[in-house]
Order: sequence, then structure tokens, then C-alpha cells
Amino acid sequence: MKKLVIDMGGTFLRSEVYSSTEVIFETLSSYEVGLLSYIDRVMCLHPETTFIGISYAGQVENGVILSSPNLIIDEPEIQKTVQSRYGVRLEIDNDLNCAIRAEAAYWQSENIAALYIGTGIGAAVIDAGRLVQGSRNMAFEIGHIPYQESPLLCGCGRSNCLELFVSGSGMAKWLKHYGSEQPPNLRRFNDSPSERTIASQFEEGFLYAAGTLVTLANPELLILGGGIITENPYLLSLLKENLKNYALKPSLQGLRIEMSVLENAPLIGAKLLENDHE
Repeated sequence: MKKLVIDMGGTFLRSEVYSSTEVIFETLSSYEVGLLSYIDRVMCLHPETTFIGISYAGQVENGVILSSPNLIIDEPEIQKTVQSRYGVRLEIDNDLNCAIRAEAAYWQSENIAALYIGTGIGAAVIDAGRLVQGSRNMAFEIGHIPYQESPLLCGCGRSNCLELFVSGSGMAKWLKHYGSEQPPNLRRFNDSPSERTIASQFEEGFLYAAGTLVTLANPELLILGGGIITENPYLLSLLKENLKNYALKPSLQGLRIEMSVLENAPLIGAKLLENDHE
């Protein structure tokens, strides 16, 4: 008996096929293959798979992919399609909802918020031990709140999303706007006035995002994660030094801020989906 878990991120698809005796890892570009096509391939190789758990970088409700600003959707009705095709149980949720399940289990916290920045920016909250989902499982979609007008276009179709300023994809768009083909790298952004502007915009937007999340969610623990955060640990110090200027003061009392120590929290959270609805 095998199980398949997938982290469908904005840049990489990471997966594990595992059983009691083996674990098979795979990583590839999430632009190379659609989610359904990937599942079809894995099921051909491992037909004895009995469960599929998916962490997905987009909006998901009741097994249906509603939208994804940074991914191509090859099958919105992913749960229904896979279960009818293979007779296997499939559970799918937003990647930050999966990540915070893993973070809450690791930190043993029932009041926790997560702010992850990688290809995109996302947030999730567990309050009193329960995931805050909203009416359509889209609570705390912080990357797509109106922030500042820009000459750029977000994957959701708007030009003023926070994600345009605070994400890897946003920085890449600003670099292209300024005529640069360099990959986004905050540690290197001192080579030109335009790059310093991008870094300054990112840091200001990052502080705004964290302050907004802390004020609205009032967690006891805020976890920072994602590729951009991991590559730029100075952001933790920046936040601790400046959060008081961006969040409601009473919300900061007793607040702990930590970097994620989990290698792939969304993938770990995808495993925990097996416990849902049981």
C-alpha cells in the first residue's frame, strides 16, 4: 500500500510516494506538467496507491481548484476526476493551509499564523486549534489585498496586489519592467538604483503584510517561511525591529516570531490531509 503527497508550488512540484518500507522523492518545475497529468503518470507507476494529498498554490474549495495566479490549471475538478478515474481518495487544500497544519503540529500551538514568501506570498491562521477558512476556504489571501497601484499586472488580473511587491514573481516583474533579465535576489539588490528600489518596496510591503496579519489574526506565534524568507534571514531581524510600527500595539503583547524550521511544511501538511473528514 502506497500513498502520494504533492506540493504544487508556484515554481516547483515536489512529491513523495511512500509506504512502510520506502520513500520516493521527486522535484520538477511546476511549469513542466499539469497536476492531473502528473497524477496520471504516478498512478501508472504506482497503481497500488490508496491516498493522494495535495498542497496547492492557489484557491481550492471542496476538491475544486478555483484559481491559481501562478499556475496553469489542467483540471479544476481534480478530486472528482481522480477519484472516479482511479478509485483512490484525494484531498487537496491551499498550500498555506497545509503549511500551517504542519507548523501548528511542530510548534504545538493552537493560536498560530504563518506568512510565507516564495514565488507568491501567502498567509494562514489557526485560531483556538481550528483552521480559519472563510466561507469559500479563501481566508487570509493576503497576497491579493489591494496595496499600491503599479504598472504591473498580477496573475489574478489586477495591478495593485500586495503580491506584486512582496514575492519572487513580483520582483521578477519589476526587474523586467526596469529592463533587467537578472533573477530576483534581495541579497544582490544594491547594483543599481532600480534594484535598490525593488528591495525597498519588498521590505516595506513585507512589514505591511506582517503587521496586517498580526493585527487581524492576533496570534501567539507568527511563523515566517518560504524560499525568499529562507534565503534572506535578515528579514526576521527587520520584522522584529519594525513590527511595532505596522501592527496594533495590543496585538504584539506576548507575540513570538520564529523562522520555520521545517524543510517542506506544505508537503508535510499534505500528509496531514489524510486525517481530514475522518
